[in-house]
Amino acid sequence: MNDVKKPAVYGTWPSPITAAVVAEGAVPLSQVMVQGDAIYWLAGRAAEAGRTTLLRRRGGEVRELTPAPFNVRTRVHEYGGGACHVAGDTVWFSNFADNVIYMVRGDEAPVAVSRAGQQRHADFVLDAPRQRLITVREDHSAGGYPVNTLCAVAFDGTETVLADGADFYSSPRLSPDGRTLAWLTWDLPRMPWQGTELWTARVQDDGTLAGITRVAGGAHESICEPEWSPSGVLHFVSDRSGWWNIYRAQGGAIDTVCRHRAEFGLPHWVFGMSMYGFQPDGTIVCTYIEEGVSKLARIVDGALHTIDNPYQEIRELRVMGDAVALLAGAPTIALELARIDLATGARTVLERSIANLPDKAWLSEPESISYPTMGGGVAYAFYYPPRNAEYDAPDGKPPLIVISHGGPTGMAASTLKLATQYWTSRGFAVLDVNYRGSTGFGRAYRDALKGQWGVADVEDCVFGARHLAVRGDVDPERLIIRGGSAGGLTTLCALTFHDDFKIGCSYYGVSDLAGLDADSHKFESRYNEYLIAPQPEAQALYRERSPINHTDKLNKPMIFFQGLDDKVVPPPQSEVMVQALRERGVPVAYMTLEGEGHGFRKAASIVATLEAELYFYQRMFGLAAGPELVAIDNLPQAE
Repeated sequence: MNDVKKPAVYGTWPSPITAAVVAEGAVPLSQVMVQGDAIYWLAGRAAEAGRTTLLRRRGGEVRELTPAPFNVRTRVHEYGGGACHVAGDTVWFSNFADNVIYMVRGDEAPVAVSRAGQQRHADFVLDAPRQRLITVREDHSAGGYPVNTLCAVAFDGTETVLADGADFYSSPRLSPDGRTLAWLTWDLPRMPWQGTELWTARVQDDGTLAGITRVAGGAHESICEPEWSPSGVLHFVSDRSGWWNIYRAQGGAIDTVCRHRAEFGLPHWVFGMSMYGFQPDGTIVCTYIEEGVSKLARIVDGALHTIDNPYQEIRELRVMGDAVALLAGAPTIALELARIDLATGARTVLERSIANLPDKAWLSEPESISYPTMGGGVAYAFYYPPRNAEYDAPDGKPPLIVISHGGPTGMAASTLKLATQYWTSRGFAVLDVNYRGSTGFGRAYRDALKGQWGVADVEDCVFGARHLAVRGDVDPERLIIRGGSAGGLTTLCALTFHDDFKIGCSYYGVSDLAGLDADSHKFESRYNEYLIAPQPEAQALYRERSPINHTDKLNKPMIFFQGLDDKVVPPPQSEVMVQALRERGVPVAYMTLEGEGHGFRKAASIVATLEAELYFYQRMFGLAAGPELVAIDNLPQAE
């Protein structure tokens, strides 16, 4: 390769990392499961209308168990997860189109074991002696908010409620002898990372539950991931110390398995997450997050013994004897499914989310930074400088794209993402911000967003951009902010209440907090009480922080992307804002996508939105732009 790079203005560099490469290359991988020497996982199929399929690897053979049109997905809590379960040679899964649970024995075709209807199921566990599944059921048949329960689904389709009365249920887990069931509950207005309760009960011969007992938890303790050890001791993750650490309940007492200033759990946005497991002798193998970076370790006598590996983000971990299967990534490794031999350290990559990565000369590696923010606090982010194998800018500083992640109780990780490299390889710098409220830095950091949504997160994005401008890394006159969902509110607030950013991009973002309350689904229906304030006290703050009420202060060009089937942040959240900007004469573009919900799954949608976003930035900054890819209202006429 020629070492002498061609000159080109930042933001215009040609790149082989096209929108089509981003869409086709990043296969969503999730829900790793193990059984004997077989490994199962879910993979997205963007080219097949965004469906998700179940794969099994045994020996050296990979087999698809759910061919089209099956779509292994559930919408319990709208975010889903936990859509399948494996035991022996049999898999059960929820099919998205009809909410039916299907069973796959070996290599046979799927067979329905439940009835179609308004009942959604997630987070299955097999109750083998009673020939049934125990699931989290969400019943939408009565209209209004659904009713959530623990439910037994017999293989003849009969459904029996085992536990009800709480607003939410998750994580049903049977003890090894099948005699005790553990599960989690929580009630509105709490979210599960604020406060949950861990329960157990005896499973009687007729399948009903008796002796229901609260083991731990409450309004101010978040518990997740209950699991039974091989010897039948209940373990769970709790943040009672300020950090999600692992505990065990035995003989009426609760003991700390390992105390460490790190996170051994994640917010319960989806079902089926796993960050620890047991070897046959009871040794715990775990992953934990320390200052935003994942580690892999064994716990022996309360002490962590780290296991060398190349990853900085580990999303899921399953223990399989003397090995682990995990989903993981790093700055130069896109998310992949791998098996690590715990005795030898040998690593085998079983599936890559990106089959053909660009040469490293095209890839920007992030710098992990921290910087001061408002009120003497500290915020965290990953900074990606522009990088291109063939082009460089003759002078000046690059434009900066600040990314505000969703959630807002989410987390930015450093795993290689082509969606980020799409920008850096074209001459944009990128700052991926873990603002106050983000996961991975302990409960105090997470709770720093309590009552401050639309303020603290915005400040951290603004201060991050200023920090890089002062360092001399970026052009302070070409600062962009983009975000999706909750990150969309951060984006809109940053543009409305601060003058630093020149352009914004909102993917299915929140603009009207009162409207969000009115349209929200059950899971997040009271989330704003934590993020802002309880009603009716919140009404004034809602008006104050909702960008829709302050369009007179917003004079920066914006582009909006919205899935028309979005039930989490419905289309009116974007449409009202777009119309307000149109009426005020501010340059604005709006792209809607049929058949897309909260997050875009179809390859065509990913391509269209990325290309339109780039086109919008280039037009707004007066850079070279090709044919019109999205209509821009109020576009100034060229002089």
